[in-house]
Amino acid sequence: MSVETMTQPLRHTDPGLSQRIAESALARDGGVMRDNQFWQWLRERRQHQLQRVTRVPFAELRDWRFRPDTGNLCHSSGRFFSVEGLRVSTDFGPVSKWTQPIINQPEIGILGIAVREIDGVLHFLMQAKIEPGNINGVQLAPTVQATKSNYTRVHRGAAVPYLETFRDPPPDRVITDVLQSEQGAWFYRKRNRNMVVEVGPEIEAGEDFCWLTLGQLYRLLRVDNLVSMDARTVLSCLPYIPSVGTHKPLGAAIARSADWSTGGLCTTSEILSWITARQTAQELTVLPIPLREVDGWRCDPWAISHELGLYFSVIAVQVESNRREVTKWSQPLLAPCGLGMVAFLVKRFEGVLHVLVNARVEPGYMDTVELAPTVQATPSNYVHLAPENRPPFLDVVLCSRPEQILFDVELAEEGGRFHHAQCRYVIVEVDDDFPEQVRPEFRWMTLHQLSRLLMHSHYLNVQARTLVACLRGLA
Repeated sequence: MSVETMTQPLRHTDPGLSQRIAESALARDGGVMRDNQFWQWLRERRQHQLQRVTRVPFAELRDWRFRPDTGNLCHSSGRFFSVEGLRVSTDFGPVSKWTQPIINQPEIGILGIAVREIDGVLHFLMQAKIEPGNINGVQLAPTVQATKSNYTRVHRGAAVPYLETFRDPPPDRVITDVLQSEQGAWFYRKRNRNMVVEVGPEIEAGEDFCWLTLGQLYRLLRVDNLVSMDARTVLSCLPYIPSVGTHKPLGAAIARSADWSTGGLCTTSEILSWITARQTAQELTVLPIPLREVDGWRCDPWAISHELGLYFSVIAVQVESNRREVTKWSQPLLAPCGLGMVAFLVKRFEGVLHVLVNARVEPGYMDTVELAPTVQATPSNYVHLAPENRPPFLDVVLCSRPEQILFDVELAEEGGRFHHAQCRYVIVEVDDDFPEQVRPEFRWMTLHQLSRLLMHSHYLNVQARTLVACLRGLA
């Protein structure tokens, strides 16, 4: 169809959207709920949302069983997820071959945040949500956080509130809608639909929900184990321009980094070519196998765990909750061993903040490589390896001086599948003599370049997306 015969005029991106988001980021104490009101509301939600999580042997899991033919741990419905085996061969990292258990959850879930303009400022509808694996019970989650099995009510429980806002929204109300991956070491090709949809006054906050500005959310990212992983990944996918009017040197450097017109050490075309080259160069062979064929792991009545006591275990829990779609259920959870370390190294080049990212291989990615933080590791998992096999730049982060640390908080990973999974998220500014040219699997990128890639699927991993959200908050 030619342009002349089209009945609708050509449409353009909303030129004011990024500015409205930036103005919400500047609103540090919201008009709907002031900070002191938020903390009171959160205390009340934690008092009203009751949950009991009890570890049990696998034999006491209800509706779950080990399949006799494969040993895979599956739900009787064939839905939700399963724990299976994976055989991996790669030239990335100090270990070239291994087998492991992994969570296989092929269905795509919805992570959605509703936004609404209130008194001229965009507010985000956040949920106080309790998950069985959360280290502290209630965390701040998206408006909707549901797997397909949940929102199609395979569990025969209650409906998911606000779901229809995200099932088929009017196209002109969609701010963000992109498929993103989850942890590639623990999930096999897991993806979720990350969505932000603008709504009108017809959407009100229920008792477990509240309206917050983006500025409030950025401040809450500094609180240990408060803003959930699912909320952080959605926030990272927002269109972003720097907040205006900052005069502090760090804020100005971040603002220049987020400005598309500033430029960086590499052009976006060079970055895309480098990513493609890494995907082509890295060798990765991943083969799903029966769980019973996994080597180096032992299964007893209470856990599936590595023979060295490293990496993670798979355990079973019974859950009772008064604020979920189902009030009683049981399930497996993956329980990591040790506190993870996730860090961006950043440096200013000609006054523009750059982030050192790693083209990282993980067996559960849809593609071979995704961009990861400079450091993403659990240090205790490397104690049995030679010093030269420690993750690059880990010691730079661990030995950083207090004045170099721009951001430092412990945040929980997804509590619906992981038990007390926690990482220390850090942003460290390196000294002027830190080299520009580093290892070939690393590149310096600007915040604008990272934000551009977040408009598309499978470029930044979930840990990097958290740190992008945290870095934006520093502006």
